Amino acid sequence: MKYVKPLNLFRDLLKRNGLEHGRLLGLDVGDKYVGLAVSDPDNKIASPLSVLIRKKTKMHLMAEDFERLISKFSLAGFIVGYPSLRLRRNPDAVQVKIFIDELCKTGKLEDVKYTFWDECFTSKNVELLIKPLKLPPILSKTVMDKFAAVGILQGYLDYFNRRPELEER
Repeated sequence: MKYVKPLNLFRDLLKRNGLEHGRLLGLDVGDKYVGLAVSDPDNKIASPLSVLIRKKTKMHLMAEDFERLISKFSLAGFIVGYPSLRLRRNPDAVQVKIFIDELCKTGKLEDVKYTFWDECFTSKNVELLIKPLKLPPILSKTVMDKFAAVGILQGYLDYFNRRPELEER
């Protein structure tokens, strides 16, 4: 996996021609689960996808899951939620960094570009939205993780899609 700055990842998407157009995968990395969201082919709208169980001792299995998703959705990169980009020593931020480092060590995702995006309160926002639904705990956690990933990815997409200077000329 290769880290790229958020702007550079979006510019790379814009440079692709219509046949190579790739989508983005949003990741909300937690201690036990990784919530996933995927963009539409035009990279305008994020939709919930699924939740992966985080297998800390079997990271190669997670890498294989990501390989399948890359193939299935023609993914061009990952947008990884990062707890407050200004507080790098935050324990949750360290956990995200360790997760990405472990994925990189598998060697299975060499061509994948990724960037970090501030996830500021995405999980809390989703929690407040779904609380009135009174979902069973397991379903609630799954919904929360998927929609936190949607919030991360949609925040990224909205930020760069609103920048007219990035439009191809």
